[in-house]
Amino acid sequence: MQPSDRDEIRDLLKRVAVALKQGDVPFALCGGYAAWVRGAPEPDHDADFLVPAAESERAAKVLAEAGLEVVDPPEDWLTKVVQGGSFIDVLWRTCGVPVEQDLIDRAEDMPVLSVHMPVLEATDIVVTKLMTLDEHYCDYGRLLPVARALREQVDWDRVRREVAGNDFAAVFLVLLDRLGIVELPVNEG
Repeated sequence: MQPSDRDEIRDLLKRVAVALKQGDVPFALCGGYAAWVRGAPEPDHDADFLVPAAESERAAKVLAEAGLEVVDPPEDWLTKVVQGGSFIDVLWRTCGVPVEQDLIDRAEDMPVLSVHMPVLEATDIVVTKLMTLDEHYCDYGRLLPVARALREQVDWDRVRREVAGNDFAAVFLVLLDRLGIVELPVNEG
């Protein structure tokens, strides 16, 4: 990514957050930029926001009314906001599950590039990233720096419970244990 591309994404991230705030749409920064705000490396691609599924249509309307270019992609679980060659995803489903208000409510208000906005908590960031793992996408290399950077902020017991049904996520937790990044509990019995 060229520095100008990163600047464009950062600018668009701020503009989307301000529009959602001014439109009183509940939202939270998620994904790679949420992890970055909490200490992980800055991502080299788009930024992502979550809105409750019940607010998805209103969110798109608020963004368009703010003068942002809103695009409806073929996927039925997100809207894209485009500026130049950059885009922001506004998701109302993650890992096939509708976003609920409680996920947004757990977000913490933090300064992001001089704009205060809700940022997904570290545990939810890790859970949502791990739940995307499957036989078609299983890039542990992108997840390791995030897990390492956020490890003290994460409730790893909750992560284990929430990703228990995803074998790819469970194996990643074993990898974290073997690398000494996170210690798994010893199985008793």
